[in-house]
Amino acid sequence: MTGRLAGKVAIITGAGSVGSGWGNGRAAAVLFAREGARVYGVDKNMTAMEETAALIRQEGGTFAMGECDVMRGPSVAAMVEAALKEFGRIDILVNNVGGSAKGGPVEMTEEVWDTQIDYNLKSVFLTCKHVLPVMERQGGGSIVNTASTSGIRWTGSAQVAYAASKAGIIQFSRVVAVEYASRNIRVNTVVPGQMHTPMVEVRLAGQRAGGDVQALLESRLKRIPLGFAGDGRDTASAALFLASDEARFVTGTEIIVDGGMSARCD
Repeated sequence: MTGRLAGKVAIITGAGSVGSGWGNGRAAAVLFAREGARVYGVDKNMTAMEETAALIRQEGGTFAMGECDVMRGPSVAAMVEAALKEFGRIDILVNNVGGSAKGGPVEMTEEVWDTQIDYNLKSVFLTCKHVLPVMERQGGGSIVNTASTSGIRWTGSAQVAYAASKAGIIQFSRVVAVEYASRNIRVNTVVPGQMHTPMVEVRLAGQRAGGDVQALLESRLKRIPLGFAGDGRDTASAALFLASDEARFVTGTEIIVDGGMSARCD
């Protein structure tokens, strides 16, 4: 590795995974540590980060972890204070927490709608709310938020709250990017498509394919021009570029990571 993040401290939310393999958060934590960052990983479930921690430490990287419910302001504030206590500064924030729920506005309950908005969008608002003042005091930083192609187009099923919240992340990032550009804080968004992550096998297959994971994967592959599904490592690679100094002139924009799916007209 080239040490692209040497000397930097990164908070990565959702750094665990619902199963073994490369989720977006785990992949980002491992890649960022591999590139020299000191990583503070958080998750609501500490056990979910054990594999992440083991992978990083096996490679000699620096990783500390804490429990955080990113839908609660006091929990997020405590996370930021813990990261500062551990490493003394925060140069990078990567927001990876998120998940979908099926249904359009008629069949979806109000409770599910509220939870989806909080889980996917309010979480980004809260982490930025508490990290931005730290970055401003330090003289700069980089924030990378994770949206979804569901936020820019129809991706095969009705998941209206997920789509709306992921679209919200994109515009939220643009607005904050312009507001904080003069303070040397960059804000960008990674927009993953039909990834093959542990969440697909554990959760989405039960929602959409009656538990038939293979059937779900085959249906998703048909939408991808490149003919294969990416995984969390592809999302992490895009996030790495945006977080690094190589992207010093990049803010208020998005990188779509979907194998060409969103470029199709059908």
